[in-house]
This record gives sequence, C-alpha cells and structure tokens, in this order.
Amino acid sequence: MRLVAGADEAGRGAVIGPMVVAAVLFKEEDLPKLVSIGVRDSKKLTPAGRGRVLERVMRLAVRTSVLELHPAQIDRAVGVSERLRGLNLLEAEGFAKVLKELRPDVAYVDSPDPDAERFGRLVMSKLPPGIAVFSENKADERIPVVAAASILAKVRRDGAIRVLKNMYGDFGSGYPSDPRTVRFLREWVRKRGGLPRIARKSWSTSRRMLSDV
Repeated sequence: MRLVAGADEAGRGAVIGPMVVAAVLFKEEDLPKLVSIGVRDSKKLTPAGRGRVLERVMRLAVRTSVLELHPAQIDRAVGVSERLRGLNLLEAEGFAKVLKELRPDVAYVDSPDPDAERFGRLVMSKLPPGIAVFSENKADERIPVVAAASILAKVRRDGAIRVLKNMYGDFGSGYPSDPRTVRFLREWVRKRGGLPRIARKSWSTSRRMLSDV
C-alpha cells in the first residue's frame, strides 16, 4: 500500500498573522475519492464550504500535520536573505517538517518558486531518503491531494486569525491589499510608535508605515 501526501500553505503574502503549512496523507487507492467529496482549490470554496469539505477530508485521511510559522520567524528568514528567496527556503523547511511527520512514499507540493523543479529539489534535500517529491506551480488548482492540504491550511489560518482579532480587534484579512488591514496598522503605529507583534515587520507595507513615524 503506497501512501501519498499533499502539502500547501496559507497566508504566505499576509502582513498580519501566521503562514500555515499543512500536509495531508492518504492511501493511494483513496485519492480518486477526493474530487467526489468536493476537494478543490481552497480559494474557490466559501469559508463554510471549506469547513464542510475539510470534515470529509479528515475522515478519509490517514494522518495530517500542520505547522504555524509566526511573524517573528518569517521576519528572521527574510532578514537573512533576499525576501522571496528567504521565504521560499522557510516554506521548503516547513513542508519538509510536516512531511517528515507523515512519512509518505510520494509527496506533491505547491511551489512558490517559478522554477518548480528547483523548489522540489530543495524540499527533497531536507527529507530522509525514500520520499519522492513532485513540485508544481499552482498545484492546488491541478492536484486534488494538494488542494486537500490547501483547505486544511486555510481553515487553520482562518481560525488563528479569529483568535488574533479577539485580542487585537478587527484588522480585516491581514493582507496588504485589504484597506482595513492597512488602516489598522497605520492607526497602531500612530498611537504606539511601532507595529504590533502580529505584524511582519519585514514587509514593505510595514516598513513604509514605520518610516512615516
């Protein structure tokens, strides 16, 4: 019996909150069932729809693994390298960590690097021998096992964001493209002279606000 895993992330581009890396493990014979239970790219599902599909995924999965990478970890990774390169390395390390826990025979990962094969080699270099890694751009749109991981990652990040909003107030989606997120950060900096610990200080949105203080 071969075991197949998919891995994906949620929150990579956000300026507030964690990036969540998730992997889901299935028996190879169960993979065709993913489409029939409604698995597809998490961005194409409503929040309620993601919750319903995730319940079915969890019943079908052999195991799952989730890792939250918090703003300070992301800032450290970006600080030691050019931004995208450092973020890609952090994501590859995150994928390797969750895949090590699941111990699949084969893993499919969503590549943030335009050179998907290079990213796949990077992930594989951090794994023990015997795990074959296949990496594709936009794999969550094409490969159901990766889409299943994207749903888990998105649901877990949404849950983390709800917790943070209970602590800090409504800051919107946490993405730089969200005006509510930008207003929240601008007001926080204006009143306190710095950024909240839930913000990624290495992001250009954050740096611009700090330069205006």
